[in-house]
Parts: sequence; C-alpha cells; structure tokens
Amino acid sequence: MTEVIMGFPSTSQNNYQLNVMNIMRQAVKSYGRQEVVYHTPAGKFRYTYKDAYIRMKKLANAIRKIGGDIGDRIGVMDWNSHRQYEMYFGIPGTGSVILLLNIRLSPTDLSYVVNHSGAKFIVVDETLLPMVEAIAPMCESVKGYIITTDKPISEINTKLSPVYGYEELLNAADEDFKWPILDEKSAYGACYTTGTTGRPKGVYYSHRNIYLHAMAVALSGGMSVKDCYYQLVPMFHAMGWGGPHAAMMVGAKYVLPGMYNIMDLGSLAEPLVSEHVTVAAGAPALLMPMLEYLRKLDKKPDLSNTKFLCGATEPSISMMKAYQELTGTEIVHAYGATETTPLVCGNTIKPWLENELTEDQKWDLKRKQGLAAVGLDIKIVDAEENELPRDGKSPGEILIRGPWITGSYYNAPGSEDNFTTDGFWKSGDAGTIDEEGYLKITDRVKDLIKSGGEWISSVDMENEILAFPKVLEAAVTGVQHPKWEERPVALVVPRPEHKDKITSDDIRNHLAKKFAKWQLPEKVVFVDEIPKTSVGKANKKAIRDTYKDIYQA
Repeated sequence: MTEVIMGFPSTSQNNYQLNVMNIMRQAVKSYGRQEVVYHTPAGKFRYTYKDAYIRMKKLANAIRKIGGDIGDRIGVMDWNSHRQYEMYFGIPGTGSVILLLNIRLSPTDLSYVVNHSGAKFIVVDETLLPMVEAIAPMCESVKGYIITTDKPISEINTKLSPVYGYEELLNAADEDFKWPILDEKSAYGACYTTGTTGRPKGVYYSHRNIYLHAMAVALSGGMSVKDCYYQLVPMFHAMGWGGPHAAMMVGAKYVLPGMYNIMDLGSLAEPLVSEHVTVAAGAPALLMPMLEYLRKLDKKPDLSNTKFLCGATEPSISMMKAYQELTGTEIVHAYGATETTPLVCGNTIKPWLENELTEDQKWDLKRKQGLAAVGLDIKIVDAEENELPRDGKSPGEILIRGPWITGSYYNAPGSEDNFTTDGFWKSGDAGTIDEEGYLKITDRVKDLIKSGGEWISSVDMENEILAFPKVLEAAVTGVQHPKWEERPVALVVPRPEHKDKITSDDIRNHLAKKFAKWQLPEKVVFVDEIPKTSVGKANKKAIRDTYKDIYQA
C-alpha cells in the first residue's frame, strides 16, 4: 500500500464518525416535510421524511427485538418500495448490515450469496416468496423471515418459518431508538457481483464509503432540495447507484416506482411528468425501451428540466439525440461498477470545449464515460501495469482506487490478483484517457476483439450499429477464426416495422462510414432478442458460446 505520512496535527474533530444514519437525521431536521412518493398498483402512497424516519426507528427496534444485532447480515429481497427505502437506513443504523439480494440471480447463486454472507434474517416481499422458499432449505444461517405485505401475516401462505410481518413488527415497536455511534469503517451494506463466470463475490461497503459516495453522486448530478429524484435503478443493484443516500443528503423529493417491468412502461413513465422528476438514473437496457414507448405517444411529454444519469453500458449517440429531440431530456453518461459503489466518472462538457468543438464532436464527447469523481485515482496500464499516456489513443486496463472503491472481496481466496500492491482495483475494463482527462471505455479487457494482430472495439461497433435507423438493439463480440485469430460477429435486433426490410449488407455499409474494411463483421445475425446478464448487459460469454463455430465452416 502507499505510505501514509502524518503532517502537523489538526484541531478538527477527526473522531466524528461518518455514519449513514447521520444523513437521514440531518435530512429530517432540515427537510422533514419533504415528500417521498411510492407508486403501488392501487395508487400513490405519499409520506414525508419525518414520517419515514419514525418508521425507521420502529424498524430498528423491531430488528433488535427479534434478535438482530450489531454486525448481523440481514438480506433484503424487495422491489423499489418505500419499505426498502426505510431498510436502507433502519437496518444499517442499528449496526447490522443490509445485504441486497439480486432478484435476477439463479437459485444456485442466490443461496450461495445467503450462505456466504451468513445472513441471519431475510426480508422478502410477498410477491417474491417463491424465490426465497426455493432456496430456504439450502440456507444454513437464516433464523427467520420478515415478509413485507399489506396483509396480516396470518393470511400469508408460505413454507418459510419462522415468519414475521413487517408492518406488524413496526406497529408493535417503540418509535424511540438511540442510534449507536458506529465506527465509520464498519460495514453498512453488501452487494454481490454478478459476473458471467465464477461465483458471485461479496463487496461490503463501509459507512464512510457510502457517506462520501453520496456526496459525490449529489455533486456529480448537480442535485439540490429543489430536485425530484426518481429511483429507477433497482435498489438491489450497486446500492441503487447511491440515489437513496444522495437524495436524502440534499433533501430532494424522492419517488419510488415499486414493482415494475419494461412491459408496463406507461405506468413507469407517468411519474416523470406527474411528479415533475428532474433527476433519474438508469441503464440503456431500460432507457431504450422507454424511448420506444415515448416515440409512440401522440403527445410527447416535456422533460426539458429532466436529466437521466445513464450507466451500466455506454449510451448510443442516437439514443441521446432522440431523447433530447423528443422530450428535451439530457442523457448524462456515467461509469462505475459494484466494486465502486458505483460512481467513478460523470460526463460534462467543459466551458472551453463548448466553444472549441463542433456539434458532432460534442455528441461524440458525450458518449465518453467522462471525468473522474473528485477523490478517486484512475489510470490506464499495459499488461505489465506500466501507466500509459493520457493521449486518448493508448488503450489499457482501467485501474481505480479511492475512499469508495473496494479494497478486497469478502472471504474470497484467490481474488487477490484483482488488486495491485499499491491499492488499485483492476476493473477488467479497457479504455483510454485523453488530454482533457475524459475516460473512454473501448471494451471489457476479455471482450476486446483481436483480429490479425489489431484491436477492434465491440462497444464502438455496437453503438454505430445502433445509429442505423432500422436497428433497435445490437451486440458485437469476437469469436475464433481459423486465419485471423478472432473476427467480430454482430447480433442485431431490427425495429419491428423493419424486421424483413434490413440486410447484412445494410449493416456493413453503414459501419463502413466509421470502420475500416478489415474491421467489418463478415457475419451479421438478426435475432429477436439479445442474451442479457442479470443486470441487463449483453451476455458476451453466452453469445460467444452460441456462435463459437460460425467462422469454422
């Protein structure tokens, strides 16, 4: 690790701990009347920060009453509900650890996470009971289950035992609770990575981590008490991208969509207008189908005061332009990972670049991952971990360190190679950093396509295909080739109205405007859908496995 040198002693209160509960306590003192809005199938449920805080204290007492203690891991499997919002503060505030369970994991991986973490209790929404019931016999450490429902617990038919009703626990609990003063290095919560290979790996975030990350998210998003934040990101995914904490920190109105899916985009889009949303976050996997929904509306909503923080995968220029043209919405590209809480970079165009760049150059810049958040160190290295120049041309692996970057995986022998001796986490992403400091991801290191000794970026090729008007989705990956080592294969989902009116030559001719002839994919496969991972990214491993022999004939 890098040597830490002590300078002249300060007179600051350095022992004052950065506990996450302090965010909520201050939010109630300063913005107690601010609204939290939860969208339910029956309508909208509204209450205030102050109301929520009372329930958080009741939750804390209830957890202690049933046997939850400092350091216990408490699993949560829920939708983006007001109850999960309460758990985000009420569980870690007691000194327990909120373990966010990904509802898209397979039963094998889900039971592994529960056992590996040693979860003592699981909080589960009534609609998700079958998933927990399926793994319960394999969960060795769990002592009880708390069910979130509006029904009396006696009316819930379940194989789980013992069970408690969330609302009944709160109704019976005292509303006074003295929050312990926790060491800020204590674990606040945990998420498990969901890669396409190997077991999920545990990332345990400290209170200090979450507190500082919330400040970075609020700063990067330009958020204030005048904003309305819409929690579109699943709250089980990388701490909800910091939205719950950042919103409370600045006192913003907070809107929760509850249980949603992309088959019901009308109800998902409605709060954007009715609640006057100004900030939201989401992945292209959600923003793209929402855009298609908006395209079909006779009257397009005015969302000119709204910005979407877009992460997980790079947004295409065509998508960003379409949002601005249709609704006035600005798409702000951001970058991160489970291991980084997740914010690493956010994109903003510097004032001097506004004057120096053409409109096309500005759009090209907006698709970059952006500038490092204050407090983080980022560098690009070669295979020997030598730092590469910031010239926008030299690609290498992205290494990151900072106060909200994981320094290790929990109880994961053999994962030490994911970190350098001086404290950098190896992201597995390949990219460049230009002279102005903008990070641009070219691919996952393992997904870079090496053809004839030269590199091809699947990310850039995918986004160029998406710029073709007849294309809805695209994924590009490299597969083995008998002569050139690897060649790209492009999977393309046509727009429904163009399903039989688009050819492989259309795609190649379009790509030829930006890519050299040798880079163009010989194989373009038209499909109904792209295989996805549990967090909505294209599953490149599954695609490679399916099409591994396509160039071997």
